[in-house]
Amino acid sequence: MFQRQGWDLTALLNAAHPQAPLAERNLWLVRLIEWLRHAPLKDERAAAPPAEAAPAPSAPLPVRRLKYLLNLLERHPEHAKAFAEVIASVWADVDAISLFAEVGFAPRMALWNEFLGRLRRRLLPLSADTRDLSELFELLFPEEGDEQWINAVDDDLLRRLGLLFAGAPEGDWRDEMRAAITVLVSAVRSAGLSGALRVRMDPQRLARRPFRNLATAWEQVEHALDDGDTAALPGKLQFLRGLLDECRAAVRSVPDHLEEHGVSVDLMFGVEQMQARLRRVEDLLAVLLAEHPQRELLRLVASLVAVVHDRRSVRTLFARHYSLLARKVAERSAETGEHYITRNREEYGDMLRRAGGGGLVIAGTTFMKFAIMAIGLSAFWGGFWAGVNYAASFVLILLLHWTVATKQPAMTAPALADKLRHIDSDAGLQAFVDEVAHLFRSQTAGIIGNLALAAPMVLVVQMAAWLSFGRPLVGAKEAEHVLHSLTVLGPSLFFAAFTGVLLFASSLIAGWVENWFVFHRLDSAIAWNPRIIAKLGAGRAARWSRWWRDNISGLTANISLGLMLGLVPALLGFFGLPIEVRHVTLSTGQLAAAAGALGWDVLRHWPFWLCVLSILGTGVLNVGVSFFLAFKVALRSRGIRLADQRRVRAAVWARMRHQPMSFLVPPKA
Repeated sequence: MFQRQGWDLTALLNAAHPQAPLAERNLWLVRLIEWLRHAPLKDERAAAPPAEAAPAPSAPLPVRRLKYLLNLLERHPEHAKAFAEVIASVWADVDAISLFAEVGFAPRMALWNEFLGRLRRRLLPLSADTRDLSELFELLFPEEGDEQWINAVDDDLLRRLGLLFAGAPEGDWRDEMRAAITVLVSAVRSAGLSGALRVRMDPQRLARRPFRNLATAWEQVEHALDDGDTAALPGKLQFLRGLLDECRAAVRSVPDHLEEHGVSVDLMFGVEQMQARLRRVEDLLAVLLAEHPQRELLRLVASLVAVVHDRRSVRTLFARHYSLLARKVAERSAETGEHYITRNREEYGDMLRRAGGGGLVIAGTTFMKFAIMAIGLSAFWGGFWAGVNYAASFVLILLLHWTVATKQPAMTAPALADKLRHIDSDAGLQAFVDEVAHLFRSQTAGIIGNLALAAPMVLVVQMAAWLSFGRPLVGAKEAEHVLHSLTVLGPSLFFAAFTGVLLFASSLIAGWVENWFVFHRLDSAIAWNPRIIAKLGAGRAARWSRWWRDNISGLTANISLGLMLGLVPALLGFFGLPIEVRHVTLSTGQLAAAAGALGWDVLRHWPFWLCVLSILGTGVLNVGVSFFLAFKVALRSRGIRLADQRRVRAAVWARMRHQPMSFLVPPKA
């Protein structure tokens, strides 16, 4: 920010002019703090009185330089006078209420507004020409280490720091703090009475109307302070703090409601903002009521520095406020994923049958894809109709209660991650290994079922076309293109990994839409809206409500996945990125169509078998990438850290050595 070489403390002190414009005085303060933090100091003991010891070498450099500065000011009263007058004049000309009441808080309870504000503070420079002390505060303490050295100031230095405020009347900062508490109490009262938060609070916590009475309780405390009524003040303070505790308890009940009825990041942001304002009120009260407030005031300044740095971080903002949404999305995926995990032979056989049904539909999808390609549409419209083809096929599979194997990992990973909560015990670890075996077996059954019917059905249709029309539906030219594009020697495996990302993304979209559906109570609206009931009748409206609640996630996942498989390559191609998708079942259908067009002779040539190898790798990458990403999100959103990874790996490998078939075939009993 400033040039740090050739700085001179004497020059800084000589530049202290209380009558200078406010911008120059602000800039002088910023340079002074920079000198404390960074300027070279030749001899920290030079200005120390002979009987006084210098700070311990372990003290932070700014603390040692602060002591040097105080020593110098005590030996040069003319500098001390100008120094104090500059501090007093700045304090008199700036708005300190903004520092105590606004630092760390967004003007509106909206996460995206806060994001834009943080982005602006990171990208645009701040000006020292300001009357807003909160803005000046950000210029004074721009580094993360400032909080540590401020807290490291000892009692002796704190006593001597009274020189900095010697020119300001004692009551000024107290008046500013009281005004700040009034602002904070008003903001908490307004937010607590707003419908968005109020209706999601526990009604029992609102029985005494804590938000409504908060402003009156603070006014009574203020009157006691103004009148010097020391006898009434403790009782009024106790009542105020009781209301603050009740407000805090009411706010804490909001996340419980959101856990059950859907998450809103804006509401969670509003909850955190209200909790922070309640803590700030307590901090300001602690300073105001302290017998010796210097230490409490220093603690408050250090906490404000921490808040300033925390509010600059865009990553922290989203990590904090999207963690609950990510967890709810993962939990909803886990609920869905439980249906994809087979634990006995009956469920395993059912999975094979449902996967086989999915393979039949994918066979038809394969021919529709070739038909769309044959029309020769533009890149966008070709991708769009291909996406519609995929989405319609996936939705048909869903409605018929069949399955596509590659959709399973993103759903089953959160269910598996939930088992990690209990691996501390041997029984919990074995339960996790059991779940790994169940999941691997289920996934294998899904892929086998898909491929076992998709490829033969495509071949049957190709042979029927030969017999009926004398030529296959998919001709030799298209078949050669398939062999060229699917080969393992090309970028197919990279495309397969990219497709795994899309599979994972579709699960996130599905979880988010389901959360949105539940949060806005659309199932209740379908069941109880007067117009809908008038058209459908009460019974049918209730059935539709249940159907949408049960299927909104699946419909969203399938439609979003289908459209992404078709449109994303077209959109990336517009930007010069030649990325395609490789879905193991669709690729198998394409290869089977190519074999049906070229005849049995194709089995003798390496290009066909290179495509077979590519399909095997495609299946592994489709499943592995989507599972890995979903598993990582589930772990992070739950706050689970897999510390003892070696123990988990050892348990899984032990199961594979002793019971390898348990990963492929379900137990008899």
